[in-house]
Amino acid sequence: MDRIDAMRVFVSALDTGSLAGAGRRLGRSPAAVSRAIAFLEDHVGVQLLHRTTRSIRLSEAGERYAAACRRVLTDLEEADMLAAGERAAPRGLLTLTAPLISGEDVLRPILDAFLDAYPAVSARLLLLDRPVSLIDEGIDAALRIAHLPDSTLVAVRVGEVRRVVAAAPAYLAQHPRIEQPADLARHRIVSMTHFGIDSWSFPPAPGSTSARTVQFAPRLIVNSVRAAVASAAEGHGVTRLFSYHVGEEVQAGRLKVVLTDAEPAPLPVHIITPEGRLSVPKVRAFVDFALPRLKAQFARLTPDNAA
Repeated sequence: MDRIDAMRVFVSALDTGSLAGAGRRLGRSPAAVSRAIAFLEDHVGVQLLHRTTRSIRLSEAGERYAAACRRVLTDLEEADMLAAGERAAPRGLLTLTAPLISGEDVLRPILDAFLDAYPAVSARLLLLDRPVSLIDEGIDAALRIAHLPDSTLVAVRVGEVRRVVAAAPAYLAQHPRIEQPADLARHRIVSMTHFGIDSWSFPPAPGSTSARTVQFAPRLIVNSVRAAVASAAEGHGVTRLFSYHVGEEVQAGRLKVVLTDAEPAPLPVHIITPEGRLSVPKVRAFVDFALPRLKAQFARLTPDNAA
């Protein structure tokens, strides 16, 4: 059996979550998929997958081998595309990753439109609120909201986001004014776990070098952006999130941003790709397609007059 082909079967099983799913994707019988996995396990001499009737799970050795397989398959695909040169049309599986909410609300509609425009391309979108290794995971491009460390990754800036404090206008009308961070201690706080459960920090006041940290006892703690937005928009307290999380609610008048003068510096938003991946037609086509749309979306969801 061809080892590269078996690697493709192995990775397809991981991507679809089952041997049957890999069979459907590749047009092969479950028995053929099982044989390919068994061939790889015999070749490397260790068990790669723990199998049940309904699911598969990587072994510790399987996790390391899967990362290596993705790198090998990505390099082979890149070599094919480079050899084909400009004659190659965008095709194949495009793998992307993004944070959960920006991936769902901003990137996913753009990806859907891209797939409509390029029928020979399919996509896998991993929504994760943690950074992943693009090379080890075989990812073609990622949406990142953070200051980027120096690396070999290629980064193209598409916008910026602010860390904002917001509440419903009705709530603000019925509670003490919020003119400086310390005022938050007198308010009902809806905490989102990523942004500080019982304290929020702000840049130093003018003339000071000490950051301002506000301690509070939150009335509600959630680990969901949507829950925090909904609770605040319904008048149940003050929350802190990224500007694009609340952009629609601010524009609709359901939330108002406060403490704009005390906001930390904005965080940049980039599309990043491993070095060399932009030479692959499907990746270049997606980046060219997505860049202007991402810039427009982040500009719309972080309006200058949000305050």
